[in-house]
Amino acid sequence: MQNFLPTGDCPIRDILSRLGDKWSMLVMVTLHSNGVMRFRDIHRTIGDISHRMLTVTLKSLEADGLITRRVYAEVPPRVEYNITDRGNSLIPHLENLVLWATDNISGIKETRDKILK
Repeated sequence: MQNFLPTGDCPIRDILSRLGDKWSMLVMVTLHSNGVMRFRDIHRTIGDISHRMLTVTLKSLEADGLITRRVYAEVPPRVEYNITDRGNSLIPHLENLVLWATDNISGIKETRDKILK
């Protein structure tokens, strides 16, 4: 039996803690769909994310090597974000999760309604 206790290095816990938040997958899918984007464009595309949370999410994704951040020495400074090869390798898995969620959301909501009433 495989052990997933919180002792030692557990890759599932590590990765899911980074990608399982509210925004990381949306940012990844947004960059994959649109290509290179500036901060304000990402913010506009997602809509309901705060500036601070988008900054934190982008830094986290960059630290994991899933996106790149490129700063141009211009006035005013221009910063662009792009998905990396590692990030692109994650996209098919995210797309499968989106498809699964789309296919199952009605049934899940019905079950929730029955149980929570």
